[in-house]
Amino acid sequence: MRFFETLADRIDTTDSVVSVGLDPDPSRLPDFLADADLPRWAFNRRIIDATHEHAACYKPNAAFYEDPDGWRALTETIAYADGKGVPVLLDAKRADIGNTSRRYAEVLETVDAITVNPYLGRDSLQPFLDTDAGVFILCRTSNPGGADLQDLELASGEPLYERVAALADVWNANGNVGLVVGATAPEELETVRGIVPEIPFLVPGVGAQGGDAEAAVEYGLAEVPGTSVDVGLVNSSRGIIFAGENAARPEDEATYFGAAGDAAKRLQKRLNRYR
Repeated sequence: MRFFETLADRIDTTDSVVSVGLDPDPSRLPDFLADADLPRWAFNRRIIDATHEHAACYKPNAAFYEDPDGWRALTETIAYADGKGVPVLLDAKRADIGNTSRRYAEVLETVDAITVNPYLGRDSLQPFLDTDAGVFILCRTSNPGGADLQDLELASGEPLYERVAALADVWNANGNVGLVVGATAPEELETVRGIVPEIPFLVPGVGAQGGDAEAAVEYGLAEVPGTSVDVGLVNSSRGIIFAGENAARPEDEATYFGAAGDAAKRLQKRLNRYR
């Protein structure tokens, strides 16, 4: 089963398009986990317990795991999410030449999808495209500096991000390509959707970055051939996993992680108003 078929089933089961970003910044982990073996894993396990009923997907960012204990924590996290029936999208933004890209793509033996960088061209992405995993190509990102390159006008008159979208449509021969398009740029979301009507988006920026939830749903979801529901993901990381910092009793474990579950549920309901 290809990733987007699996994701469609999960969306249908949970009635949710929420992607929960698992970015366990060690400097923000609660004090009551200080003595835990692998604190990042202990944190993620409790977040998954609190949010899995509202999550269509989990999206760990590789930057928070790139050390020996981190990779152990990520391995445990992936296995635990799988046990809950939730697919995992690794936010790694990979791509390189030749054998390097082939090695990067080996991670797809353990996760269900990955984010990739298109700026080395199709050959750098081919090892990912040749799998059944989801491949989310960076297109129009949610950070302010994304415009530095992504908005540059080409000789054809189109901005670079529109060319990336058009290329993604060509590269989608295996039916496993998605695009990363941020909710902080709703006009671009609409533009990209017009270019690629059947490609699902991963839409970051709705949580702590304050992106447009209505636009994220209206333009982020797509009618993928062979699926019974519109497919796409709207991601929130810090707005969910660190919601406990603002709880009435953040030092209490149940209260802390209960706040994360409540935040995921609120986002699910908010997004579902526009589906």
